Amino acid sequence: MACGAPQQTSQMAEEIPGFLDTFLGDFPAPPGPESPLPWDAPGSLLSQEAEGELLELAGTFLRNRNAVPHLASSLAHAAVSRLLQTDLSEYRKSPQQQEENHEEEETDPVTLLDAKALARSLFNQLWEVCGQWQKQVPPAAQGLQRQWLVSVHAIRNTRRKMEDRHVCLPTFNQLFGLSDSVDRAYFAVFDGHGGVDAARYAAVHVHVQAARQPELSTQPAEALRRAFQRTDHMFLGKARRERLQSGTTGVCALLAGRTLHVAWLGDSQVILVQQGQVVKLMEPHRPERQDERERIEALGGFVSHMDCWRVNGTLAVSRAIGDVFQKPYVSGEADAASQELTGSEDFLLLACDGFFDVVPHQEVPGLVQAGLVGRQGNGLRVAEDLVAEARERGSHDNITVMVVFLRDPRDLLEAREGVGDPQADRGSRDLLSGRPEPNTDAPQPS
Repeated sequence: MACGAPQQTSQMAEEIPGFLDTFLGDFPAPPGPESPLPWDAPGSLLSQEAEGELLELAGTFLRNRNAVPHLASSLAHAAVSRLLQTDLSEYRKSPQQQEENHEEEETDPVTLLDAKALARSLFNQLWEVCGQWQKQVPPAAQGLQRQWLVSVHAIRNTRRKMEDRHVCLPTFNQLFGLSDSVDRAYFAVFDGHGGVDAARYAAVHVHVQAARQPELSTQPAEALRRAFQRTDHMFLGKARRERLQSGTTGVCALLAGRTLHVAWLGDSQVILVQQGQVVKLMEPHRPERQDERERIEALGGFVSHMDCWRVNGTLAVSRAIGDVFQKPYVSGEADAASQELTGSEDFLLLACDGFFDVVPHQEVPGLVQAGLVGRQGNGLRVAEDLVAEARERGSHDNITVMVVFLRDPRDLLEAREGVGDPQADRGSRDLLSGRPEPNTDAPQPS
């Protein structure tokens, strides 16, 4: 699928009145107290996660009704902000209801809210906002400063369940009402294990927590790092209340102006390709890493090799959101890094280990180039080609691949024509150390 595909600003501006007219025609009045909701509420109870869940609910509903992304994000922000500024005490569950859903080991006091009642009020707010915007659309909702072309593809593969989730948010500023001069776009891949709950939770909340960090404007990478930490803390509380045992690795990229910021937990990865060469941005967290092994053993845990290296004989990753029964050995502390962009960068690629376990970094530029050649410069389905390649190479895991183009794919195709074998003699540069990395086709350890 394509996410955030380029679209002319004038075309988008014309679509806004039409969407609002259609919406208010389909919903001439807000949903009444007994009428069914136009979209399912996020579960039955919410706590600290209310903002993220409500933004996800409103955004998903609006996109399902074919609202263009920037309008969906702007409307979601307006409706959720209005709702959160009201007195939420009417949505609190009674002490008896809370006790039924609250585990004794929860250390922080938690106020649980009725998700269905909140959702009903959210749709009321959304109806009011649409009515006001039908008369006059705010300037901030009328267009983007930059358009993005993103190719995303995800498959369950041979696994019993699909536990990956991904986020493509080119409208970061609109979703959070940020009005400064910095363009921001956020992209993420989360690879769940032991169930999908943690991956889904991270996909809904990490970017919300990042937007609410005071460091977002001055230290975006630190804001991402703290967002992972905060999301892990929130999910652990939910896991204890609801007896969830899942966890998720994750990697995210925030493009803020001309700077790229990345943060990660576990072995989902992001790479940058610049003029056909791989730029290494990060080192995945795996139990066999010397520093990770030492950290785990210092806490009283152990790392052993079964079919692969595992923490306490169970998990094949050493850092993740969730995994409540493996804390603190499986850490929720993310790493982060930043890199200034020059304008010569080709694309970002984010993917889970289902891809990177069988496709070495150094082969990615050639594979993307081959996909562009086969599709005559159309980058919208390049991720499908990469997922198919990983599957053909023997990956049985869930596979998610996201390619964020930083230049027009047609320009990339023209620039590489006549260069020769796009995979030959291409090493990569490690931005974290400045040392050259060997050009090897050997798969990474799983």
